[in-house]
Amino acid sequence: MKQFKPNLIKAALISGGMAFGSAPAFAQDANTDAVDEANLEVIQVSGIRGSLQRAQAIKMDNTSIVEALSAEDIGKLPDTSIAESIARLPGVTGERRNGRTSGISVRGFNENYVGTSLNGRELLGMGDNRGVEFDLYPTEIISNILVYKTPEAGMTTQNIGGSIDLQTVKPLTAESTFTVNGTFEKNAEDSPNPDFDNDGHRISVNFVDQFADDTIGLALTVASMESPRQEQYFRGWGYADVGFDSELRDLDSVEVPAGTVVLGGHDSFQRSAMLERDSIAAVVEWAPTDKLNIQLDALYIDFVENDVRRGVEEGGPEWGPNPYVITGVENGLVTSGYTNGFYSVVRNDARQQDADLTTVGVNVEYQINDSWTAELDYSTGKVEKEIIEVESYSGVGRAGIDGRPLTARSWEMTSSGVLFSDHPTIAPVDLTDPTLISLAGPQAWGAPPLLESDGQDGFVNQPFFEEELDTLRFDVKGYVDWGVVTGLSAGVVYSDRSKSKDNNGAYLTAPSYPDDAAIPDVLGVTNLNFIGINGVLAYDSLALYESGYYIENDASRVQNDRLGDTYTVDEELLTLYTKLDLEMEFGDIWVRGNVGLQVVSADQESTGFATTSDTVGYTIANPISGGTDYTDVLPTLNLSAEVAEGQFVRLGLSKVISRPRMDDMRPNTQVTFAFNDGQITSDSLENGPWSGSAGNPELRPLEANQFDLAYENYFADTGYVAVSFFYKDIKNWHRDTSIVEDFSEFYIPDLHKGSEGQTPVLFEGQVNRVLDGFEGFVRGYELQGSLPFDMIHNSLEGFGLFASATFMDGEVDAAPGQTETRIPGLSEESYSMTFFYENAGFEFRLAATKRDQFLTEERGTSLALVDATKQGGTLVDAQIGYDFSESGIEYLEGLRVTLQAQNLTDEDDIQASAADGRQITQFQTYGTNYLLGFNYKF
Repeated sequence: MKQFKPNLIKAALISGGMAFGSAPAFAQDANTDAVDEANLEVIQVSGIRGSLQRAQAIKMDNTSIVEALSAEDIGKLPDTSIAESIARLPGVTGERRNGRTSGISVRGFNENYVGTSLNGRELLGMGDNRGVEFDLYPTEIISNILVYKTPEAGMTTQNIGGSIDLQTVKPLTAESTFTVNGTFEKNAEDSPNPDFDNDGHRISVNFVDQFADDTIGLALTVASMESPRQEQYFRGWGYADVGFDSELRDLDSVEVPAGTVVLGGHDSFQRSAMLERDSIAAVVEWAPTDKLNIQLDALYIDFVENDVRRGVEEGGPEWGPNPYVITGVENGLVTSGYTNGFYSVVRNDARQQDADLTTVGVNVEYQINDSWTAELDYSTGKVEKEIIEVESYSGVGRAGIDGRPLTARSWEMTSSGVLFSDHPTIAPVDLTDPTLISLAGPQAWGAPPLLESDGQDGFVNQPFFEEELDTLRFDVKGYVDWGVVTGLSAGVVYSDRSKSKDNNGAYLTAPSYPDDAAIPDVLGVTNLNFIGINGVLAYDSLALYESGYYIENDASRVQNDRLGDTYTVDEELLTLYTKLDLEMEFGDIWVRGNVGLQVVSADQESTGFATTSDTVGYTIANPISGGTDYTDVLPTLNLSAEVAEGQFVRLGLSKVISRPRMDDMRPNTQVTFAFNDGQITSDSLENGPWSGSAGNPELRPLEANQFDLAYENYFADTGYVAVSFFYKDIKNWHRDTSIVEDFSEFYIPDLHKGSEGQTPVLFEGQVNRVLDGFEGFVRGYELQGSLPFDMIHNSLEGFGLFASATFMDGEVDAAPGQTETRIPGLSEESYSMTFFYENAGFEFRLAATKRDQFLTEERGTSLALVDATKQGGTLVDAQIGYDFSESGIEYLEGLRVTLQAQNLTDEDDIQASAADGRQITQFQTYGTNYLLGFNYKF
């Protein structure tokens, strides 16, 4: 049998300029065979087919079960973001957030349960937790991406979902190049907001070269991006039971069965956004001798996103309160009706997210002798992120002023939420009339005793996050001759991580209080035709806030969830590992693999506040702390058997953990009361005024035992089929427990009341706390294949297809009193397909991904993350291009132009009730995005 030669593949990849970073992608062979130059030429194919060849070679050679993605050229992945590229891999799904693919799930687990590294070092994210927001990392710095579905003992980023390693070039072995990339971007939808445009751009420069007799290598990337987004947004507050105590029920034109539900209210916006990102990445490699190699990696990202959301917020039936008549009912859902009036809140909200990431790593590798190598690696990273979200309220006059007109509407439920029209008898209110609309809160949303009930004209959320991670690692590895054991690796890793959040916020009051006044500097009108409303007045609320226009009152004085969600979490990990490389032969079947053990000692501490209210209503905050320490032992086994030439059977057994979410590890406790008349007078527990929450600093890691089995058949340089089965036996999982508790002991009659003195209807509320100890499973099948069409007929040379399908199911025990058993990020079915043509410089690519319903999270009140259900969908992208190096025009050699269309079918994002998909809770549509780009390689 012809045995697989990993050294040949590795040499070919190095020759092609696609060498790897620190992550162990290749098994090393002490008896390296001479490399046949003719074979190298096969793998040096450029473009789409070249990237597929390199990715396939990585997948073939690895003893773990992995998926690989290789750039077509240095600094050029096939998509415009890392997230889009990763989401096309088998078993991997992407999640759009605000129009961009940002979140990533691996085998049904979202990014909070997936380890991410850059050149083998754990990478900080820019989100609220450990999960990485992949769309914020520039594609220009990436050469290869590996998704490890089974771990090895030396991987400190192993997680229940898997691990993703982003790899840059090694400049001493990469091809020297100087490349300039530029892209013009435009959305198909014009900006609905008058102060935002619809044009964007990307520009980057990549430089790789060697100096000092090829002992010093430098790879440098500088990239800048401005990317626009337009969005139509509907959010339903929820669906309330129809009340039958209203005299208006006698006016209903249809029979309304008991248990029928109705939309409780909505806020609907037109959103415009501009993301700006500047990044610098550098790799310096120095090999002063044949035995010593030193590499310095550095990455800096400056990310700013500005967006505005302009629209209306309106209480609906039951939760308005807003008297209503029902004209349509279908299978327990009110489908149409009309409301008799609500004081609409015109919202001009603005958000600015500003984040900086800096990470630096130094790796020193020394070859002790022909068999043994020692490696010392140090890295440090820091992220600072600040969000300023300004809510600005305007309407037909300040709350409490007599004679204000009510907004009355007819409504009809649709597949995208709701569509409004005029009331059958009451005249409409023109929310675009600057003589009618004033800058004052039309609803009684104050916060006594800090602020009168009519004194809230806006709010600003301003959380600040800071995270630092320092890691020191020492490894030794070498070749041994212990029978089937051919290699030994051992090491120790120490990491120190800290994450803090300051949850700042303030009530905003216009200077005209207690009167109202005209809106200063009206920009124009934002139309809301997509929900049947003609529009609202547009103005720049962020500029008003930053100019000092508003009077601010610190919300932490009365909102217990401000200091109640302010914390610092510290985590120290000491990891010891050893791994044995295995090689053996059973008959004519060659088997490679590894067996290892990882021991992780954790010490976690967190500090925060316990908050409640005094007799006047001001927050009482007392420092609180907590923590724990523990040790986990994690065995791993990976075997790869070449059962026939180019055919492999792979087996993986392992115990894996994912560290607890950082926000769940806070020690904070809090009691909260909502000073909102609708909630105070509600008899619905879900809409009541009382609530509480608590963190859990003693959480243990999520844990699973997993089994993986795969068959892979490589029948061509870019052709293979593979099928795999996996089972994850979850031994420890975390659940948000929502327990109903009596808040009577916290009730203060002179404080906890409505704007007109109303006593709360309910004194019970829900207290949320994260607990561990829940068990479950995830299992699934993956089918994938890559087919070059010239295998079918020579006339089809240049055509190819890559496709995959994943089928999963899984659940985890529900929390007491709850029914939720789903796992965040798990879609039961997902598909990916890329069809391409590449020949004589011309290229065409059509790519599609599809996933079904899954559990996720979104920002809720005070920008806190809350669970939500997305319906999934199909995303289709297309690209055409031409590489002038094939044109024969000498002065254009090195130029490549492309035209891309993202979200070609304008796919919607929909969230709905898990029990009834007609109960839409969120609907977003973004339009198609077009990009015209060039790449010039000198």
